Amino acid sequence: MTPLFNKVAIIGVGLIGGSLAKAAKRKNLFKDVVGIARNERNLKKGIELGAIDSYTTHLTEGLIDAELVIVATPSGVIVDLIRKIVPHVPNGCIITDVGSIKRDIVKGVEGFIPDNVFFIGGHPIAGKEDSGIDAACSSLFVGHKCILTPTSKTDPNALQRIKTMWEKVGSIVMLMDMAEHDEIFAAVSHLPHIVAFSLINAIIRMEDIREDILNYSAGGLKDFTRVAASDPVMWRDISMMNKDNILNSISHFLSSLEDIKRAIVQGDSEKLVFEFEKSKALRISL
Repeated sequence: MTPLFNKVAIIGVGLIGGSLAKAAKRKNLFKDVVGIARNERNLKKGIELGAIDSYTTHLTEGLIDAELVIVATPSGVIVDLIRKIVPHVPNGCIITDVGSIKRDIVKGVEGFIPDNVFFIGGHPIAGKEDSGIDAACSSLFVGHKCILTPTSKTDPNALQRIKTMWEKVGSIVMLMDMAEHDEIFAAVSHLPHIVAFSLINAIIRMEDIREDILNYSAGGLKDFTRVAASDPVMWRDISMMNKDNILNSISHFLSSLEDIKRAIVQGDSEKLVFEFEKSKALRISL
């Protein structure tokens, strides 16, 4: 089978970049993959795991003859990084990203990308709380959504090739407006992470009750706060870049929490059952 792309450069060979490389190589979508990163240990591990064929710690070296560049770094550095690499990629090269924020990234890149280079904003809705190439898995994207955010400037052929790539590694691809993406994921992804971080911190503040209070946590707390083990730098970037949408989601959450608090204060058991039943029904439907 003819590869979808001959040479692919992946900038940031961690969980997402490494998993995509492993999945694509297994499906023969990429003929030659070069990893680009500053962490040489991760890159060597990528070679050992069969995710990449070669690597470099110099940003522009790996871009020679690349048909596709995948930027799999924290969201906060994606625009500046693409600005740096654009002068060094070949004519016709496609650049795509995996950032959790789309509006700032897509609008930022489209502000400077030349006509002979194509950008497709992407966000695979898959991951783990673990990071790094050690956590990479070729089946990570199977059955999970991947959002692509084309605009009026998007090249149709480039979009189709990236859509095919994600479909071939098992993703369910959806096309979405970039602003709509950020509003939706502020609620269903960004808010849950922030709540998990906040809940752990709240319990830590209760250590005046007992210093080892977290040692008594059962499966419920561990399951609910699993994502609090995620990369703090990545979530800092997401929180700053999607600020308005996240603040709106936090306001809705605080309002809901206040409803439950008020019912407890007032001894309104019927209101509590109503709120809990409503939540239970929606959760079961997911």
